[in-house]
Amino acid sequence: MAESNTKRSTLWHYYHVTKPGIIRGNVMSTIAGYLLASRWQIDWVVFAATVVGTSLVIAASCTINNYLDRHIDEKMIRTKERELVSGIISPVQALSYAAVLAVLGFSTLIAWTNWYVVGAGALGMVFYVIIYGWAKRTTIHGTLVGTISGSMPIVAGYLAVSNRIDLAAILLFMVMTTWQMPHFYAIALRRAAEYKAAGIPVLPVVKGVRRTKFEMVCYTFLFTICVVLLSLNGVTGAIFLLVMGPLSLYWLWRGVQGINRKDDLAWGGQMFGLSLLVLLSLSAMLSVGGILP
Repeated sequence: MAESNTKRSTLWHYYHVTKPGIIRGNVMSTIAGYLLASRWQIDWVVFAATVVGTSLVIAASCTINNYLDRHIDEKMIRTKERELVSGIISPVQALSYAAVLAVLGFSTLIAWTNWYVVGAGALGMVFYVIIYGWAKRTTIHGTLVGTISGSMPIVAGYLAVSNRIDLAAILLFMVMTTWQMPHFYAIALRRAAEYKAAGIPVLPVVKGVRRTKFEMVCYTFLFTICVVLLSLNGVTGAIFLLVMGPLSLYWLWRGVQGINRKDDLAWGGQMFGLSLLVLLSLSAMLSVGGILP
């Protein structure tokens, strides 16, 4: 029985080192992009390959990120128990695991999707592992750099059907980029002390809380514009705008309210929670956006 528990524990750690929370959020946006483009005329083989292949590539990227960030993670409360910090998974094991995940992921995408999807996966991996990995340590713009990889899954889902880069693909990229900035700045506000201790130059640490709040409002405003553009350009219909328009404006209003608030940690937590609600609603409405008026 003890041996069985140990095996389950080991499997859990290998699962956890891939950052499953990030995978789930990105799978949700991948599915939304696919359903929007396909208008629910689903090729189940392509759909499954897109979702599974993208998930495996993201898992590989997150595992490598855990390897690269292990010395940073040991300085932060929320990450100091991660597998590579605690030694449950060794660096060699992590890299070997990531290589297997990457090979499986890209093999799946190459075999059953198209080269645009493969390219989106490769671009997302390079930006997350290499460019974002460097930027987060050296510049306050690391968050913006990181949004490029975070915007690839929804674009990959769309490209799996469209097989071309068009205005809709660009707008989907923009809407995910502008959503991510206030979302991740809300995390940075709540964890500013930990980022400072780890030597990560996130915006609240370098430029202060008020500047961070101002930029959150600016990006939320841009997100709202992108939501409108999706409908104005016929990518989605009026019902999408009737749902997402007021929700985006509410998110913007709460951001403006927070500029002069003093309870930064509480407000950051509220904005983080609201950003998740916006993402869930966006993914749901995009999924049916191609078939609703």
